[in-house]
Amino acid sequence: MKLAIIGTGYVGLITGACFAEFGYETVCIDKDEYRVKELNNSKCPFYEPGIEDLLKKHLHKTKLLSFSNSISQSLKDSDIIFITVSTPSKRLEGEADLTNVWNVAEEISENINKYCVIVTKSTVPVGTTKEIKKIIAKKINDKDFDVVSNPEFLREGSAINDFMRPDRVVIGCENKKSEDIMKELYNPLQLIEIPIVSTTIESSEIIKYASNSFLATKISFINQVAELCEVVGANVQDVAKGMGIDKRIGNKYLHAGPGYGGSCFPKDVKAFISTAEKNNVNLSIISAVDKFNDERVERITSKIIAKSNLQKEDTVSLLGLSFKPNTDDIRDSTSLKIAKLLINKGIRIKSYDPVSMEIAKSENTELILCNNAYEACEDAKAIIIGTEWNEFRALDFLKIKKHATNLVIFDLRNIYKAKDLKDLGFEYFGTGK
Repeated sequence: MKLAIIGTGYVGLITGACFAEFGYETVCIDKDEYRVKELNNSKCPFYEPGIEDLLKKHLHKTKLLSFSNSISQSLKDSDIIFITVSTPSKRLEGEADLTNVWNVAEEISENINKYCVIVTKSTVPVGTTKEIKKIIAKKINDKDFDVVSNPEFLREGSAINDFMRPDRVVIGCENKKSEDIMKELYNPLQLIEIPIVSTTIESSEIIKYASNSFLATKISFINQVAELCEVVGANVQDVAKGMGIDKRIGNKYLHAGPGYGGSCFPKDVKAFISTAEKNNVNLSIISAVDKFNDERVERITSKIIAKSNLQKEDTVSLLGLSFKPNTDDIRDSTSLKIAKLLINKGIRIKSYDPVSMEIAKSENTELILCNNAYEACEDAKAIIIGTEWNEFRALDFLKIKKHATNLVIFDLRNIYKAKDLKDLGFEYFGTGK
């Protein structure tokens, strides 16, 4: 079975590398010649633990993985074609921009010459996969191909493990033939008893949006609870623990913080709302989640300014720029949103992140990049822990104390105990406690 992956972004590259690990001959296609050249040299365009090892293994040792600029040549002998191009949010409308998907569908229609299964793995609104079928069917007999929805559920920082040992695989098909082909493809996972959820194409597409929106709801819920805890003197970590033991609730995604970010949750929530509105359905709960998340950063920033009495030209240390640890992804990073709001007030931001500083710098040229956390804390009137990287969990605060101008810490991820830092002379502000 030969696979073609169209798009070498995060989803496409992880998917291609992992299918090669399963033993499938896989070609990943991208129009960007420089990107393909770098990938053929085992250089990954983003940070993800373990991905470069897979690239080296399957490019040079097994030779099961290859990268190409030629869609016509790559699709020639492919049995299954995955669409993994980006579907960014149209910021004003909130809906998913499907331009890349439509363009790829046109290219597929011009280049397949035998029966194949075309799989939508990009996150797309309900109805997209069948629209892809219509586009291709204008040039190819619909008996010569099938379309399938197969959403991804990868978490940045643990994507390879998520692919190799997922909670489930969702397959949305129109007929048994394509379903059987997809089940054969995922047989390595069935052998370790990973559940395969077979459903309609429409249900499969909604499963992805509904899943991400529910997780975003859990995050916003506990963040709202955190705001109440701060007022009444409760500890949100104790509250979350007490809630999470209940099996009906579970403890995942109940970690209070500055809000959700990244490449998926913000855009998927907005796209889900937009899809509902187009179908005259009011997702009022999800809309409230989206609104609260957008507003939370502003409230946290106001708290930071007020509690540390920040003035124009004061210096603030910001530790962590990526939206979560173990990734260099800064898309919709709450740390960078806070930085922008502070910079707009005339405040200097000295920042450090283990992997994403240069990327962050390209987004915000006013950031002062430092070589380590301690350098970032020098002359700081306030220290903000924005991302819970492991290297921030055991900082030498006695060392920091010698160089900071004001001993105020905002631990937005609750990685420290208030008493420990207060005993060292710091004024400590956690989240929800």
